[in-house]
Amino acid sequence: MLIIEDDRVLAQHYAEVLRRADMLVEVLEQPPANVIQIISQLRPDLILMDLYMPTCTGLEMTSVIRQIDAYQGIPIVFLSTEPVKEKQRSAMFLGGDDFLKKPISNDDLVYAVSHRADRFKALNALMIRDSLTGLLNHATLKSQLEILQALAQRNKSNLCFVMLDIDLFKTVNDRYGHPKGDDVICSLAHLLKNRLRASDVMGRYGGEEFAVILPDTELSSTVAMIDELRTHFEKITHYHESGDFNTTFSAGIVTAQQHFSMQDLLDQADQALYIAKHQGRNRVAML
Repeated sequence: MLIIEDDRVLAQHYAEVLRRADMLVEVLEQPPANVIQIISQLRPDLILMDLYMPTCTGLEMTSVIRQIDAYQGIPIVFLSTEPVKEKQRSAMFLGGDDFLKKPISNDDLVYAVSHRADRFKALNALMIRDSLTGLLNHATLKSQLEILQALAQRNKSNLCFVMLDIDLFKTVNDRYGHPKGDDVICSLAHLLKNRLRASDVMGRYGGEEFAVILPDTELSSTVAMIDELRTHFEKITHYHESGDFNTTFSAGIVTAQQHFSMQDLLDQADQALYIAKHQGRNRVAML
């Protein structure tokens, strides 16, 4: 939660009320020049903003925020003593989601903010998650890769990118049916979620293909980690009335170099995955 309010006493009061309602709150008493950078760091579920501020109005600030595609969906709730309906309509037209009139009771503030924030989190989860596995979807994963790769280049830190593909998956679908194929996909997703670190980013890239981003990780550590996952996965038994079976996956790993673009990473990881498949599947290859 981010509060942008030039009245320090009011800002701290709102923050305290919302914190008592178990919300994490940050306060900006003036919209700084780097407000977009701050929003990207905080990733707030909602922005509570005063309509009138000395250096920049809430309307102007909203226009700036709404120019960034990634922040189109963040709820912006205005606070003002503004009684004119026309001004309120203008605020909504420029991208505001609600208009709260000062003074506002503590209970009304908590209800309005929590209701909007909960809806945003629920809708956001639907937009960024794969419905079958709960992992990040294709578009969100690529967006995360672009951000983390740029960060790794700026900090001159290591980043590894992995593409994984379930071997002979068409055979699984043809022999055991698509519902059982979905079970196999979910079993690999579950393994990734439970075996990788909280700092790692994982998603379903498409069909039976997955991708993992490992920030601040050496290539040797990544190879060992993914190979351990491969060993665990091949031991998972899938039960079916026509006979139990096991499946495997192949993986391709690349590291983010200074000259690599995001597309370079995707292409190189795909090449490494092709090598793993060509060498006999159920193995990890790297470039």
